[in-house]
Amino acid sequence: MNPFELEALKNHPDTEGPVYMVNLIKYREKSLDGNGSGRDAYYRYGSVVQPLLESLGAVVIWMGTVEHLTLNQGEDLDVDWDVVQLVVYPSRDTFIQMVTNEEYLAANVHRENGTDKHLIFALKTVISNPFPAT
Repeated sequence: MNPFELEALKNHPDTEGPVYMVNLIKYREKSLDGNGSGRDAYYRYGSVVQPLLESLGAVVIWMGTVEHLTLNQGEDLDVDWDVVQLVVYPSRDTFIQMVTNEEYLAANVHRENGTDKHLIFALKTVISNPFPAT
C-alpha cells in the first residue's frame, strides 16, 4: 500500500508548476529492523533517494533540526518533531513519479523503519522573496 495521497496530487488544478513540499519528521529511537537508530535508518533511505531527487530535477532546499517550540496556539497540537525539511519538485507529477519509482519503493522501507511520524505538506507559493544580501 502506498501511504501517499496521490489522487489529490494528480487531481490538483496546479499540476504544471513547481511544488514545494514541507516534511515534518519524528525519528524512532531504534529502527524497526534493529539496525541502529531511527535517524540511521532515515539516512539509509536518504542515501538512495537523494540521487533520485537530483535525477528528477528536485532539490532539498533546506533541512534543519527542531530546537524548541516558539509558538503553540491551538488545542491538541502535535509539536514533537525532530527535523523539518523543504524540498522543491518541478511539478506534482514529478513527486508522483518519484514515490512510485521501484528504486524509491525499495528504499522506502528504511524511511518506514526509521520514522515514528512523517508528514508532508504540498504548498502553493503565495510570497517568495530572495534572502537579503549581507
